[in-house]
Amino acid sequence: MSERTPPSPAFREAFLAAAGQDSVMRFDRFVDLALYDPRCGYYTARRRRVGREPGTDFFTSTSSGPLFGELIASACASLAPGEPSQMTFVELGAEPDAAILTDAPHPFRATEVRQLGASLDLAGHLVVFSNELLDAQPFRRFVVREGRWREIGVALAKSGQLEEVDWPSDSEPWLPRPGEDGTRFDAPRAAAELVATIGQGDWQGLFVAVDYGKSFSQLAGECPAGTARAYWRHTQHNDLLDRPGEQDLTVHVCWDWISQSLGAAGFSAPQLESQEAFLMHHAGATIERLLKEDGGRRGPRSRSLLQLLHPANMGQSFQVIWALRR
Repeated sequence: MSERTPPSPAFREAFLAAAGQDSVMRFDRFVDLALYDPRCGYYTARRRRVGREPGTDFFTSTSSGPLFGELIASACASLAPGEPSQMTFVELGAEPDAAILTDAPHPFRATEVRQLGASLDLAGHLVVFSNELLDAQPFRRFVVREGRWREIGVALAKSGQLEEVDWPSDSEPWLPRPGEDGTRFDAPRAAAELVATIGQGDWQGLFVAVDYGKSFSQLAGECPAGTARAYWRHTQHNDLLDRPGEQDLTVHVCWDWISQSLGAAGFSAPQLESQEAFLMHHAGATIERLLKEDGGRRGPRSRSLLQLLHPANMGQSFQVIWALRR
């Protein structure tokens, strides 16, 4: 591993203020600080994070421009439990100036964007949508030592570097059975808690979230190194403590936990599909029309469709979970 970049003075100050005299905090608190602190958080900074140009860190389905929004609007309209023209499309957590339906045709009465930190007091007949929001929530980290789970915290050492330390905590009932020593488990609990909060509102309609995740059994049995990753300038790496506040931190969501939150909030049985299957099943007519308009020329829109749908690109990398509440 290359030498770690120490935290900036602003992040160091924020860390010490939040950690107290022991200069240590639980890992999910560190992630929340690194991503969302008003002074030095990664997602609170006014800069471009998404795209293919220099200075960005990653790209998503929204990098295809209005096309992705047009397909999502078509799919949501086909699934909506009511007349789309009487519903409001609410997007949660969009990048600044990058709402998915900007410049995209849609059939909804109105559109609205709620940034993280804004009120989630939702009401009325809605389509509630998010794209790669759940994987950007804080997560807890655990490691097996001497046959039992130990929770991980983050400390600011005298050297000025951040380092992992043991965090004193009791075992959680939702942890899997411990594996071999050194096995890690990254627990995306905050994502399920966010969905539960969304479900508390007095609203009816359709919930749709595009993200990447795994089942609980996959997270517990197929990912001995955990699933948390950092992204910096389109490069993925595993040093989550490097340049805090300047790099993206992300983790696979647990679809079983998301489904449980939706079920507890009164939604119908959630459906989980790959992005390819979701768009083909529910926006097939729009895809067919777009391909006909392109006339087989393999123009920009056809190439963008290939990026969104092909299993080797984003078609299988991302999944879509959706559920209805009537």
